Amino acid sequence: MGSDLAVIIVNWNVSALLKRCLESLEKSEDISFTSSPARYRGDVTVVDNASTDDSVKMVRSLFPWVHLIASEVNLGFTRANNLVLKSRMMEDPPAFFLLLNPDTEVAPDAICLMLDFMGANPEVGVVGPKLLNPDGTVQPSRRRFPSLLTAFLESTIIQWRLWKDNPVLRHYYMADKPEDETQEVDWLTGACLMVRREAVEAAGYLDENFFMYSEELDWCRRIKSSGFKIVYLPQATVIHHSAQSSEQVKPLQHIHFQRSKILYFRKYFGPFWALLLYIFILLNYLALFLEEAIKWLLTGKLEHKAGMEGYREVLISGLLRRWGG
Repeated sequence: MGSDLAVIIVNWNVSALLKRCLESLEKSEDISFTSSPARYRGDVTVVDNASTDDSVKMVRSLFPWVHLIASEVNLGFTRANNLVLKSRMMEDPPAFFLLLNPDTEVAPDAICLMLDFMGANPEVGVVGPKLLNPDGTVQPSRRRFPSLLTAFLESTIIQWRLWKDNPVLRHYYMADKPEDETQEVDWLTGACLMVRREAVEAAGYLDENFFMYSEELDWCRRIKSSGFKIVYLPQATVIHHSAQSSEQVKPLQHIHFQRSKILYFRKYFGPFWALLLYIFILLNYLALFLEEAIKWLLTGKLEHKAGMEGYREVLISGLLRRWGG
């Protein structure tokens, strides 16, 4: 008998958080990831992207019920998830997949609540929980599809320095909708996404042109275009220690985020707008580089020198190499 749910966790150098994530899965109510009887049956696969910490050893020694794939190279988020998605869709496909970040901790009833909701609502292709910061505050995860104006505001110097609380981004982040109400959305951030097998069959797999970032946006857009709904279910809660993997190499985080953003807008708005966005983003990082350089010259503080070198790395090692994905 196959599983009701296949959990996929892609890990990179966050052994301690991965341990807490797997421990939280063990405590889930009404679903068993071992041979214990329960209302739902599940299985867990961890794809380790060539971690240099003790992640692989930890999983093997403490969680023998987890299927571990220890990659010798960093496959990226999308390729690592697709590795499992494709394999499971070809053989023993579950009713649902759960893409789960290793820096999450699921509440005991969260998975069961999402499974129950999906079972009662066959028109829903993706459901996601309310994400919480470690201090218990809500971490915004609901989104509308971005417009061209969104592209030139979000994660640019305009948002960072000039106009953080602007109406365009408030609309994009769905700040006009209550965060404690079950609601249909355009897409959900990818820390914890439950996806129906039929939605994967209809929309296909994650687009591997996205190494990381924007892949869930693209996937939700294709799933929604296939006729399924995307729903935010706040009754289910998951703690998310945000960006713990990507924060380890800050310039690479910027590079992957901005390149994926440009790729998304090239895919859905065309090469002309993608080129303009690319130039605008380059000018953003040039301005940030100059800002840090001036601060370093005026103060001599090493933090500004480090910031300058980080922005220089983004300019030279990342975005200039290829602008369209």
